[in-house]
Amino acid sequence: MDYLLDNPDAERMFQEILSKIKPLQNIEVVNSMQKRGVDYKVNFGVSIPLLQEIASKYEKNHLLALKLWNKQWRETMILAMLLEEPDKVTENQMDFWVKNFQSIEIAEQAAMNLFSKTGFAYKKAFEYCLGKKLLVKIVGLLMIGRLALTDRKAKDENFDPFFELMPPLSKDPQLSIVFTRVYIQIGMRNLNLNEIAVSYAKILKTIDSKTAQENAAHILSELNCEDARDIVKRRQ
Repeated sequence: MDYLLDNPDAERMFQEILSKIKPLQNIEVVNSMQKRGVDYKVNFGVSIPLLQEIASKYEKNHLLALKLWNKQWRETMILAMLLEEPDKVTENQMDFWVKNFQSIEIAEQAAMNLFSKTGFAYKKAFEYCLGKKLLVKIVGLLMIGRLALTDRKAKDENFDPFFELMPPLSKDPQLSIVFTRVYIQIGMRNLNLNEIAVSYAKILKTIDSKTAQENAAHILSELNCEDARDIVKRRQ
């Protein structure tokens, strides 16, 4: 990961943001997260909308984003995703950040607000789906889902490789919720991908895995019906 020389403006904004986070602390949210097993090095329990409001006061800034990420608070990591410049993100930076993700919340914020906006989003999504760690796979899946929803100019061929990754992912019960949601998002993109998604889901249903079969049944119930196709038609 590349490191940049600091500058007074970035440091001023960094300190200013830290001073805005602390007064917004919500202990009830922190305690709730801890009870659910979501634990951070430092967590003030600030809501996402409030963090978005803070971010809206600043221009995107690569150095500022790096400083916020390196602080490793829950809030600064989320703000780093919101304030980073996608065109300045490197693959090494993405890999470094992914290895340090501590929760699905951070994975979701990265996929939604930053990673899916980079110039190598499809490539990295594919790589992460092949990763060994659960959170890395989740990031890859979430990136695909986000691209399916937002990259309206993308060709259908961009999504074809991901169907080949689905069989092993479909068998992991820890991925089921994210997997089915993302799969359905691809299948609802247009009629062609709907047809392809249904065909692959039928294959998943034949896998010798209860989880894969349950996931396939859920996907088919959502995609393989006239109501779904009518919705897709109206979107085109």
